[in-house]
Parts: sequence; structure tokens; C-alpha cells
Amino acid sequence: MNTKLTLRLDEAVIQRTKKYARKNRVSVSRLVESYLDSITRKRAGSFEITPLVQSISGVAKAGRDYDYKEDYRKHISEKYK
Repeated sequence: MNTKLTLRLDEAVIQRTKKYARKNRVSVSRLVESYLDSITRKRAGSFEITPLVQSISGVAKAGRDYDYKEDYRKHISEKYK
């Protein structure tokens, strides 16, 4: 459920945030939500996954038998032919 929240912020911060949001094609609301979520959520591991990484997680899938090293070797071979 989404709820409206009113914040009082410095005008310069607001303008920089809007510019950043436009450049990164994300809403200011989403930026604030992601930030607040990241600082308040308890993480299972010892490292924090950024909202950007979370948003693209699972986009590309490889089979269980996919050999990353072999694929990279082929890439390097082709690149330096």
C-alpha cells in the first residue's frame, strides 16, 4: 500500500534530486523509498545489495551447466584474434 508523505527539504537538495531522478529515469518517490528501505531493512548477509542491483536481479538467466569461464575464454579469443 502506498501512502503519501510530506517532507521539508532544502530547495537546492530538491533540485539536485529531481535532476538526478530525471537523468536516471526514476521518480523522486522511488529514490526516497529505496534509500529508506535500504537503511531500515535488516540484511541477512554482511554486505548490502543496492536498489539498482535488486531491480535487475534475475533479468538474465543461465542454465545450471553454463560455463562462465569457457564463455569468457571464447570472448577473449575472439577479441584478440
